[in-house]
Amino acid sequence: MPFTPVLRSEALKVLSLRSLCGTLLAVFAVTTVFSALAGVSETSDPEFDPLFMALSGVAPGQIAALAFGAMVVSSEFHGNGIRLSLAAVPRRGRWFAAKLVVVAVPTFVTGLLTASAALFAARAGLGSAADGLTAGQQLRGVVGLAVYLTLMALFAAGLTALFRSGVATLSTLIPFILIVSFVIGDLAGGATDFLPDRAGQVVVHQTHDGHLGPWTGLAVTALWAAAALLAGAWRLRRRDA
Repeated sequence: MPFTPVLRSEALKVLSLRSLCGTLLAVFAVTTVFSALAGVSETSDPEFDPLFMALSGVAPGQIAALAFGAMVVSSEFHGNGIRLSLAAVPRRGRWFAAKLVVVAVPTFVTGLLTASAALFAARAGLGSAADGLTAGQQLRGVVGLAVYLTLMALFAAGLTALFRSGVATLSTLIPFILIVSFVIGDLAGGATDFLPDRAGQVVVHQTHDGHLGPWTGLAVTALWAAAALLAGAWRLRRRDA
């Protein structure tokens, strides 16, 4: 079967499940609301970063992005739906590629809309505190946040194909991000700069002092996502449906 019909069928699966559309809506709502709330916070801290403050809703919003990536893939393993999918598309690599496209494209579009709304809402609260932000920095933050959310959704999709379970994926990733990265990470030194979330979020900071810059940080997150996707593709090819 050609790739286009496979892609169309996978897109219809996403559009037909309200839970998946609701998860994308959660990415937008959570990120925007938390960014808007951060915009009215105290700005007298000498290390205040207006770009990160304006887009700080990415921290809770990424959980919804992870959930979207995991749910798109895990829906195939409910009731052995994967058997029907692979019977229709015997070439597993083609099917998996189409699945990843329907994870990446909606997440990226949602990310662009989310970052733009979050920046607008937060800047309204920050007022003159955000005057130092250049147009280039704001554009980098908006595009970078969209790319980051997309990579995290793909990271979750790859792990879900590996584990064959969305629950297992989210049970692994959410504690990792909330505990390992933000609690242990502050104590462990510079090595944690290369964790997928900490590396990727450099792009939403106005300034950066660590080992990675905005785009090299996203490159590190992309490597994590690529490793997860390769592992998921290997599992998909090696195991019976």
